[in-house]
Amino acid sequence: MQRVEATIFAASDPVTRETLARIVGKSCSIDLLIDDIREELRGRPYDLVSVAGGWKHLTRPAYSDAIRAAVGGSGKTADLTQSEVLVLMCIGYFQPITRAELSSFFGKEISRDFIGHLRGAGLIASGPRSPTPGAPYTYVTTKEFLLEFGLDTLRDLPDFEALEDAGLLSKEKLLGGDIMPDFAVGPEGVGGELDE
Repeated sequence: MQRVEATIFAASDPVTRETLARIVGKSCSIDLLIDDIREELRGRPYDLVSVAGGWKHLTRPAYSDAIRAAVGGSGKTADLTQSEVLVLMCIGYFQPITRAELSSFFGKEISRDFIGHLRGAGLIASGPRSPTPGAPYTYVTTKEFLLEFGLDTLRDLPDFEALEDAGLLSKEKLLGGDIMPDFAVGPEGVGGELDE
């Protein structure tokens, strides 16, 4: 158990089940070890969480204010504009998706610079070429996206229908380009048609 915890603690990226099996042997139950470690961490300011296809030590959300006060804002998610979060949401739910399809969702042209900004942050990457004429690039989310939003897999995204039922999202508005009237307000320096 301590070898597993030490490995996860020392790793900068989430540690996969396969890596842990090499440490403790394939006959050992990784899930039981993880449960035991999590039980020992109960009441501590950090926990062992399943994220981006592996396990990682993360500080509990209750201590986020103390950490921000000590070291300032540290996450990329804090630097994202509402427009960027909405575009990421669409990519997350509808990937692989082209820039033209994203533009049709929002009723505004999504610029190459805007996509480049999200790619530069490591939150999206190029997916397979679209089978449509011209074979445009598609975009998909990355492991960094999962890490930033605390997701183990894309299945952990909130259920789209549940968001609609709660009145937080409307598929009709999204498809009609009416998701957000002031969507054109973007970050300084991202440029392109989105910021006009």
